[in-house]
Amino acid sequence: MYAFKGDRIYVRDDAAETMREAEVIEVEHVAGHPPYWVRWADTDELELWFPEADVVIELDRCGSAEADVVIATSYPGSRSRSAPDMATPRRGSRSRTGNRRPRAGRTVGASDPRAIGTGVAPRPEEEGQQEDVTPPAPSEHPREGGPVTRQRADVLLSDGTVASIRPVTADDGPGLIALHDHVGPENTRLRFFSASRVAGHQYVAHVLASPETLALVAVRRGELVGLATAEPVEAGTAEIAFIVVDECHGLGIGGLLLEHLAAAGRDWGISRFVAEVLGENVAMLEVLRHAGFAVTQSTEAGCVHVEMDTTASYDALRAADERECLAEARSLAPLLRPTSVAVVGARRDGTGVGAAVLRSIVAGGFTGSLHAVHRVAESVLGVPAVRRLVDLETPPDLVVVAVPATQVLTVLRGAARAGCPSAVVVSAGFAERGAEGVRMQQAILDLARASSMRVVGPNCLGVQNTHPAVRLDATFSGLVPPAGGLALASQSGGVGIVLADLARRLGVGVGMLVSLGDKVDVSGNDLLAAWRDDPHVTAAALYLESFGNAFKFARVAREFSERKPLLAVVGGRSATPRLGVRALFAQAGVIGCDSVEEMAECALLLGKQPRPAGRRVALLTNAGGMGVLAADAADAIGLAAEVVNAGAAASPQTIESLADELLASTHVDALVVLLVASALGDAAAAARLLPEVRRRYPDKPVLLVPLGGLDVDPVELTGVATFRSAAAALRALEHAAWYDEWRREPRDDEPLDDPGRAFRARAAARDLAAGPAALPPEEGWLDALTARSLLSEYGLGPEGLIAAGSEAAVAAADELGYPVVVKLAGPAVGERTERGLVRVGLTGSAEVAGAVAAFEDVLGAQAEVLVQPVVRGTEIALGVVRDPRFGPLVTLGAGGVAADLWEDRVALVPPFSRRDAARAIRSLKVWPLLQGFRGAPGGDVGALEDLLVRLGRLTDDVPALAEADLDPVVVGPDGCHLVDVKVRLDDRPVLDAGVPRRLRRPE
Repeated sequence: MYAFKGDRIYVRDDAAETMREAEVIEVEHVAGHPPYWVRWADTDELELWFPEADVVIELDRCGSAEADVVIATSYPGSRSRSAPDMATPRRGSRSRTGNRRPRAGRTVGASDPRAIGTGVAPRPEEEGQQEDVTPPAPSEHPREGGPVTRQRADVLLSDGTVASIRPVTADDGPGLIALHDHVGPENTRLRFFSASRVAGHQYVAHVLASPETLALVAVRRGELVGLATAEPVEAGTAEIAFIVVDECHGLGIGGLLLEHLAAAGRDWGISRFVAEVLGENVAMLEVLRHAGFAVTQSTEAGCVHVEMDTTASYDALRAADERECLAEARSLAPLLRPTSVAVVGARRDGTGVGAAVLRSIVAGGFTGSLHAVHRVAESVLGVPAVRRLVDLETPPDLVVVAVPATQVLTVLRGAARAGCPSAVVVSAGFAERGAEGVRMQQAILDLARASSMRVVGPNCLGVQNTHPAVRLDATFSGLVPPAGGLALASQSGGVGIVLADLARRLGVGVGMLVSLGDKVDVSGNDLLAAWRDDPHVTAAALYLESFGNAFKFARVAREFSERKPLLAVVGGRSATPRLGVRALFAQAGVIGCDSVEEMAECALLLGKQPRPAGRRVALLTNAGGMGVLAADAADAIGLAAEVVNAGAAASPQTIESLADELLASTHVDALVVLLVASALGDAAAAARLLPEVRRRYPDKPVLLVPLGGLDVDPVELTGVATFRSAAAALRALEHAAWYDEWRREPRDDEPLDDPGRAFRARAAARDLAAGPAALPPEEGWLDALTARSLLSEYGLGPEGLIAAGSEAAVAAADELGYPVVVKLAGPAVGERTERGLVRVGLTGSAEVAGAVAAFEDVLGAQAEVLVQPVVRGTEIALGVVRDPRFGPLVTLGAGGVAADLWEDRVALVPPFSRRDAARAIRSLKVWPLLQGFRGAPGGDVGALEDLLVRLGRLTDDVPALAEADLDPVVVGPDGCHLVDVKVRLDDRPVLDAGVPRRLRRPE
């Protein structure tokens, strides 16, 4: 039977042979017997009292109308816990006076058994019935009627191992019970304000039975190790609760669950989380504070009330990416810096890929232990062999797999049983062979994630680490570049070989080379995260043929580029993706190269020279014609060149003196020396003097281009970068100058998030897509009048006033001032020019009235028109397109009739900062017009930057925005004037943005 709020109860403790009186302040209804908030008469203390499941509460309603009396029988083991002072209003439930008060403890680390529950008190006729607290029978299906949540996500824990996060399903009951039973008494107390197991069991029953509860579990090594829930409190707000088994504390599971819960909440329209946390639960408070979400908190009676925004803000993404970089570094350490390696698939006769890899490891002088795995041999090519990986005394850090494709999964299963943390699969014959190969790759990935094994490949060249402490060459290329700080990653094995050869010939020091192959698991994003803070990596270079996750690449690459140079070549680009690649690289600070040769030469410069402080280049030469040609090449790529011709007969000392003079000049940022072999002078001797000159000016780059058969040894020219041509040297110098400019730009955060505006805009987009103005995706352009509910939130509506009929149009024109433009407003916008429904340059009220009357004759009804002032300035076109690989792009270019002639368009990947917008605007060919060309007034560039940022914010906030066309935007001295605006909505699935954190799963 149940007691009710306001009842007085007497609790008998059989062990102490005492009876205590208390008043029921609040009843917390959950599956099973409810706990009661009671105030004890003898101490005036407020506690949450848990009658055990089999306690019988006997009613003897013999009291007065003011105080019903309930006799309750308890037994040793009944639990109670302290609670905040309930004399003050608490958030979350209704008191009799209507004050909102919290269901105490329903929280992160300080929660009652069920967080929110059904919120329905038992009816009087149900008194005496005993509820079953046993979880529902297992089911293969999600909880019926539960909120839609995201699918399973593989995640990296802080120790580098892999777990998964997924929605709770109906068959999770036994696992959830076991999870709560494995939590120690202290952490149970922090979670439930009580060390009783009953609270946890009751909460499991509630979660499984509650369709409105957002619930996620973390799974590690096949067991449920964490539970996170969010239960609606009011519109847009949910209260959150977490529990993680003791042995998994410190692995970052709580933070990951919070990120995924916030993402699921956003999908469900939840913009705010609330929680109550015991003040002593420092670990949980740290998780909430450092997640990057906007957090406010207040403390009362030992409990901390926390409120947080669920928006994936710039700070939240940075915080998550920071944790992911640390996890990636730990996860990939056995792969990149192994202390032990095993090769599976090396033949005893020395033929085949496996034997080639084994020979390379031996020849490279690997510093760790090395074994071969062979069914019968005791050694292979002089390397000791074992029959199985589990036969090794300790599992190797890295397993190299070179067996036929059909045997790879069997080998990897053995590696997983042995506890191997990483594997490189050089075997081919997977996705390139069709559906069966794709299935085998998927099986490899599933095994790798289940066993926390990181896998490179399949169909790859292998890996190298030239650091003296490692000296690993686990490839079959036969090429080892000199040791250094450059980290290379190539999606193509062939390109990887070429890069290694170029590095060897140019003298570029390489620390690591990873051939990614089919990228079943480890990707370029993973490597960048691991290399970001590696002190042995000074720069990175990538050859990519696809972006697994362009949004995540933009963030990870930018964070890398803020610390070290990042170069990249992308193969297989068509016209549209090329625009996206340029946008991505420009915002992320990636030095985009057109060829692997260009990338290697740029790496040479960045590895041996300081970055130039500007674009002013001195060209010192003993052949005037070569200097002139080099100056033309420099001018074509944005470098300011000065040619100094020393003459064909110049002595080495003359060359040295001139080099000294040029480097000492404050008007020179870099020196390029072009020496042509000649019988009139000793160019080789002049080249040998350059290292000494370079030592005298360590802050400026010195580049040498030997020409005409001049034979120099780059190794002897310490501190001087030697290039094969002037064009190559200048291109590398331009890349370095661009990167230095990017690094020196002041950092600014992404545009501020406005969660309320984003929710309103998405709702407006849904209404437009479903309303009477909705059109099929291929037809669905909406004019600004129709879409004003969406555009007005971001200040993107067209300039002017809407008027219905000629009288209103004249009034609007009078208000704006003449001359004006009058055009039809409304759904027929796409036809108005063809039908004569636009009139320009109207100078008086009669002309305005006549134009509207003509429109009405065409329409046969009253015309709703847009009246705009005639504005002057530079015409710019803004737009939004959705690229299949890069998602939404905001485009910017010359507008008006000359747009196609200019061929002047750049793109930005939203959301972007004002800094990014400013850089894009200044890269346009029309930029001189915006500055004010030949005495003409310039445009308000600041207003254009602001407009771009707002359009980017809209694009990011509303995934259904498929296209937008703001053309023209007239940029004048007094601001930006939006002349014409239209949008197209298409609510198709959007590309994965890598939020929240999760490991990539190839499609």
